[in-house]
Amino acid sequence: MIESFAEGFLLGLGAAIPLGPINILIMNTALKNYKSAVVIGIGAMSSDMFYLILILVGMIELINNPFFINIVGIVGSFFLTYLAYDIYKHREKKINVKKEAIKSKSLLKIYAKGFFLTLMNPYTIIFWFSVAGYSANRDLNLYFTLFGMISSIVLWITLMPYLVHKSKHKISQNMSIYLNIFSSFILLCFALMLFVDVVFL
Repeated sequence: MIESFAEGFLLGLGAAIPLGPINILIMNTALKNYKSAVVIGIGAMSSDMFYLILILVGMIELINNPFFINIVGIVGSFFLTYLAYDIYKHREKKINVKKEAIKSKSLLKIYAKGFFLTLMNPYTIIFWFSVAGYSANRDLNLYFTLFGMISSIVLWITLMPYLVHKSKHKISQNMSIYLNIFSSFILLCFALMLFVDVVFL
């Protein structure tokens, strides 16, 4: 049980820490508002859990279908492009959100960004298939492995944006604009790579 949890914890860190689209979005948001960044992370984790549930209930054939994965990849590339444009469009905007304002529609919209960004990433599907196969081959307890993974992901999506948010006072307005432009560019690169992988490879 301890071994299953420990390996799951490390697998979760391996999935959460690499610099991908969701981490770029969380970091960019954390510079403006910590709670919003955490909500994006929760949305991403919910999407992970959605795919995991599909695997556990036996819908492997559907989500392992190349046509389905290609559709997910194409939609995902367009969604990434939209996020890149949205960040670039608001690159000079200072966001001073009152606590009362980060509720209802705002929180739902923020949550949806994290959820759909992860949902529309075919690499998410591949990752969870790999985890399921790894757990089976290692004869690990699947539920303790998953608990370990969820624990490390929750730790990451709360601690990482906290550290970014606390260091925001060291970042000038001009630097913030440059970071937004850079984040937008990186997300656009991810969108192009995803589209090329799906359409041409």
